[in-house]
Amino acid sequence: MSLNNKLVQSMSNRNVGDYLDLLHEDFVATFHKSGDTFSKSEWAPMVTGMMENEKFIQESSRCVYENDDILVMHTFMSYPDDSREAVMLVAMLKDGKIISMETGATALD
Repeated sequence: MSLNNKLVQSMSNRNVGDYLDLLHEDFVATFHKSGDTFSKSEWAPMVTGMMENEKFIQESSRCVYENDDILVMHTFMSYPDDSREAVMLVAMLKDGKIISMETGATALD
């Protein structure tokens, strides 16, 4: 199964353990808008909170491109405040896991 499919499946199933298993130990997430960065240990509780909230919904997702080095995804998300965004995710891969990830989002409405 591709990394994209594993990522989408872990989000759909709200399986935090499976999601975190896809992240390299040296993982760093970057928010494009703020420039804030998060290590895997900082990211884990954020992802847990998102997946535990039923109003945090990945409506649809598609793989734009994936190979052994990079994964590019486009996703439509709904949030607890009833807002929606189109999210572009770019993930750099190492040893079959996500080592860095950056997202950029556009508000929909």
